[in-house]
Amino acid sequence: MLFENWAAFFKPHKTVPITPWRADHRWQLSFSRVCILTFGLAIFGLGDSLLVQGDVGNAPWTVFSQGLTFKMGLSIGWATFFISIFVLLIWIPLGEKPGFGTLSNIVLIATFIEIGTNIFPKQSSVLVGIVYSLVGIAMVGLGSALYITCGLGPGPRDGAMTGIHYKTGVRVGRVRMGIELVVLTIGWLMGGRVGIGTALFALLIGQSVAIFLGIVARLTNR
Repeated sequence: MLFENWAAFFKPHKTVPITPWRADHRWQLSFSRVCILTFGLAIFGLGDSLLVQGDVGNAPWTVFSQGLTFKMGLSIGWATFFISIFVLLIWIPLGEKPGFGTLSNIVLIATFIEIGTNIFPKQSSVLVGIVYSLVGIAMVGLGSALYITCGLGPGPRDGAMTGIHYKTGVRVGRVRMGIELVVLTIGWLMGGRVGIGTALFALLIGQSVAIFLGIVARLTNR
């Protein structure tokens, strides 16, 4: 019975739940809502920094950015910027609109990745690197669930995920996994670095987001 209860608690959610802190529109700000958004984006950024410091393979979007730097001679920062602009253009046919959370995503995630890479030591052990990656994936899932449910507008990549989900009805986790696998493949073909951590992220991030969406839904009884 205890195992069944725990299994039910961690069951992935099929959609984005409506939470008590969800905004009615993407510029409806309140102190508590902005705090939850900021905390979620901070956890996301720190989780991503664990993947970097684990040194067993970066997240697919970072692989994509690296590949673009090799092909176009850009820095990773500029490559990430142009990729974000391109992904925002994909929002147009999906009917997604940017909001306060979209802009916060761009600034805060980058800030906390920088903080995390200066706090967490870089690993030379593959085993510890894998642990870093798994913890990082869980943190990115938690952070995503928190800031998406604020309703202040997802980041460029999550906006594409939720937009495709709403248009097609395909589960959030499956949409996210599909996007990550496509990005990973393109980045790898352009020369981006791929490793065990990259594969783990591509395979597990969709379920991580869906599981934490489910936890948020059950904790708020929605």
